[in-house]
Amino acid sequence: MQKASRIFAEAAIRGSLYAPAGRPEPRKRPVPARSGARPGSRAVRSHRTIFISDTHLGTRGCKAEMLADFLVHNACETLYLVGDIFDGWQIKRWYWSPAQDKVVREVLRKIERGTRVIYVPGNHDEFLRDYVGQTAFGLEITREAIHETADGRRLLVLHGDQFDGVIGCAKWLAHVGDRAYTLALRLNDGLHAVRRWMGLPYWSLSAYLKRAVKNAVEYVSRYEEIVARAAASRGVDGVMCGHIHQAEMRMIGNILYLNDGDWVESCSALVEDARGNLEILRWSTSAPASDPAPVAAAARGAQAAPVPA
Repeated sequence: MQKASRIFAEAAIRGSLYAPAGRPEPRKRPVPARSGARPGSRAVRSHRTIFISDTHLGTRGCKAEMLADFLVHNACETLYLVGDIFDGWQIKRWYWSPAQDKVVREVLRKIERGTRVIYVPGNHDEFLRDYVGQTAFGLEITREAIHETADGRRLLVLHGDQFDGVIGCAKWLAHVGDRAYTLALRLNDGLHAVRRWMGLPYWSLSAYLKRAVKNAVEYVSRYEEIVARAAASRGVDGVMCGHIHQAEMRMIGNILYLNDGDWVESCSALVEDARGNLEILRWSTSAPASDPAPVAAAARGAQAAPVPA
């Protein structure tokens, strides 16, 4: 925590200001598609909007190297940080690496270049909810947001933990589960190191185990339906969330359900282009320099599923 605060403080000294909501900081026009890319590296992709969540900075499970690489090679006009960016639950086991340092600096670099950054805190970084409605270090902190796509669709943007009965009703139980999940992520890190040494692409053991457990699959499906139903009651066209570490894009009734995944398992983000098209990007640093490295899933043509009453 102190490490992250120091980095943000250094940014403030360089010129980032603190301002209450309603008095936004002056913004530069976004600089097109440079964001720290080096000559000879793969091309930088430009997007209208990028959504990322569940990076869990401050933990060993955070895939910070891949996240920093993603931020370097993807530019945008607006960046949404959809919660659990820092992991306040790990304060007694706080871990910080140079790669996590780079992630924070890449976000700050985007702000300096004119990118609007909107931070929607989650349950792991809920301490930032005390600052909702304020702007600090160029970050606009808000409980939730409405994002309008280039083609006019209105998306409710929130982390999504309020729909999780375990988090809402038995927080101590959630912390116990978090410890077991941390152990699974450490095993995943060891497997990733071996696969990387063998020249194989990234694969998540913890994500596989979660998908293989019937109750977990049922929970994810139920969660998505509940979130979609809440979005429908708000009169929006879709909902963008995180929290469950399960990237997804599908129609549930008349609601477009979007989840940008995470950066401890799937290393995924959701992006919007200048025409309002949405896609999920799964990032890998093992791709050759000429390959932009994402595996994309298009938003159009998603199958509809009924929203339960």
